[in-house]
Amino acid sequence: MRSLRITLLALLALGPGLSQAAGKADPSWEKLKSLVGDWEGRFEGQPARVSYKLVSSGKALLETMETHDSNQMVTLYHPDGASLLLTHYCSMGNQSRLRATGMRDGRLDFSFVDVTNLQSPDEHRMTRLVLSLPDATHLVQEWTSRDGAKEHVGRFEYTRTK
Repeated sequence: MRSLRITLLALLALGPGLSQAAGKADPSWEKLKSLVGDWEGRFEGQPARVSYKLVSSGKALLETMETHDSNQMVTLYHPDGASLLLTHYCSMGNQSRLRATGMRDGRLDFSFVDVTNLQSPDEHRMTRLVLSLPDATHLVQEWTSRDGAKEHVGRFEYTRTK
């Protein structure tokens, strides 16, 4: 019983320091939050729109993307310790999770973590996103998808409208 009390006291003493370390967000989160607003652009020669909105008391960024064929997809970005994590709710019916660690040269490079709701291991899914933020009014998204062994990169180019 005494060792249990000592362990509990030690955890209580370390608790504040542990939570601060776990809560230290990637500084690129502030840059990502600057995307809030509406954007219009092109994807493979066709019109596309994307909007960003802070949700969950500013702890997550909701992206809603619409393409020319009326497909709507949602991506939710949020800090996860010293990195950023996103979940992409794809129009294909699966949900890819990707992680980025720090912005380099105005780019955030999100890499594949895992995916849910696949019917087979070779099913089409998103595996990478490179977000480029050259200035406050322009945004480029390069989404990489994998279908079996084949990869495709789709490039979206946007300009802020509000």
